Amino acid sequence: MPVDLSKLSNAKVKAAINALQKGDEKAWFPLFATDVKFYDDGNQLQFNNFFKKALGHERFTSIDKVENNGLDLYGNFHSDQWGDFKTYFKFQIGKDGKISRLDIGQGTF
Repeated sequence: MPVDLSKLSNAKVKAAINALQKGDEKAWFPLFATDVKFYDDGNQLQFNNFFKKALGHERFTSIDKVENNGLDLYGNFHSDQWGDFKTYFKFQIGKDGKISRLDIGQGTF
């Protein structure tokens, strides 16, 4: 069942989540700065390596809350490797209009 993305008010975030949901590398990677900072549960990881493995295997199953002018979202998530859990994605947009930082992690909300 498709996830309702209508709550996503930031166009860049909406495009990124749409690409994530579809596992679309060609749409996902160009949205991000070449030097994007990426953190998973507070640990800095290599963005490209992580998402080359994750795309097509990880997706939101619901988006329950959107905050910070559409840059922070919270919901239920599915990973083929890790199962189902609650997660957050927090985006920062750089001056060039590309996503310059992404923080993801598990949480309760």
